[in-house]
Amino acid sequence: MNKIAILYGSSGGNTESVAGRIKQMLNNEADIYNVENVSIETIQPYQYLILGASTTGIGDLQDDWEGFLPTFSARMDFSGKTVAIFGLGDSASFSSSYAEAIYVLHDELKDKVKIVGEIADEGYTYDDSSAVVDGKWLGLAIDEDNEYDETEERLTKWVEQLKKEFV
Repeated sequence: MNKIAILYGSSGGNTESVAGRIKQMLNNEADIYNVENVSIETIQPYQYLILGASTTGIGDLQDDWEGFLPTFSARMDFSGKTVAIFGLGDSASFSSSYAEAIYVLHDELKDKVKIVGEIADEGYTYDDSSAVVDGKWLGLAIDEDNEYDETEERLTKWVEQLKKEFV
């Protein structure tokens, strides 16, 4: 078993795809789980958790995460664990609530676990997001609909950052 678990919820497949790319960038030294059908017992042994969710509608958390997050938050023993968050969104159609799933996950877990992976809010095009605090994203924001040409570089930089923060 690896030390890193990537947990994702995906309605259209983009978040699942990004989770797979992150695993590849980690030299396949991570295990991937869909929150739709994973148990707390399965993920409890992992020291590092990378959480990925898409934002649906106007700032709403992806459906599978909606069902999983309350149990995850209440039953998971976060002792000694480190979490990083990535979120997908549509910066054009939902520019005023872009990638807010990052905020929802962060807000639920911030008092329970060490969260890493903040990045500067540079190079993004959107109007507003609660996932940006003091000029930094609370995790990695990805837009596969409008800024797909930025994804590879953003992922590469973020994963390299995580490799330093996951110690």
